[in-house]
Amino acid sequence: MKTEVLRYEADGLAMIGHLAWDEAASTPRPGVLVFPEAFGLGPHAKSRAERLASELGYVALACDLHGEQRIVSDLDAVRATLQPLRGDPAKVRARTRNALDALATRPQVDATRIAAMGFCFGGTMAYELALSGADIRAAIGFHSGLKVTAPGDAARIKGKVLALLGADDPGITPEDRAAFEAMLRAGRVDWQMTLYGGVVHSFTNPDADKLGRPEVLRYDAVADRRSWNQMRALLDEVFG
Repeated sequence: MKTEVLRYEADGLAMIGHLAWDEAASTPRPGVLVFPEAFGLGPHAKSRAERLASELGYVALACDLHGEQRIVSDLDAVRATLQPLRGDPAKVRARTRNALDALATRPQVDATRIAAMGFCFGGTMAYELALSGADIRAAIGFHSGLKVTAPGDAARIKGKVLALLGADDPGITPEDRAAFEAMLRAGRVDWQMTLYGGVVHSFTNPDADKLGRPEVLRYDAVADRRSWNQMRALLDEVFG
């Protein structure tokens, strides 16, 4: 497996992505965008991009979120930083579409077979990319927020949608899930939603436990494994 810094611009920011691929492969192969948690592009998203390359043979781009690969560690600061993106479709989608273009133009990538996935707000970004009408095969969110900027755009979604959620995540309410489902039904989207019982937010990230808020943020090895396998099955399906 090989990794490389991939620089691109999006929403007026200088983005620094983390590209991973199997250099032994001789032909273009599917690409996957990996959008990080709300804190920004760190080890978690980078390691998942590397797993996609080493285990599954895809070309994966772990995408920058805040520019210059900046990490925002304070929760209140994260909320303030994301607020301009939550209500502006053009702004949030610019950060996804330009990442898609950066990945699609790589010679290792089959630009006709690209999917997007993400964690926390990164999952929301994968959904926003799909809502923009981008030609992606799937949009997959792990413990992702379900409130999008323009639900009325659901008919523009071309790929399949998968939401993998902790049933007890306090930040994603049953009402949020119902509204997301209604949006996808109205758009006639091919969608799936899985709830993991007894699981809260950030269940894929072992570092979540370091924040000391297990009632909100907690790693869950079983849900992590199950959700990865579900993602893998869907990518097998859409890239097959």
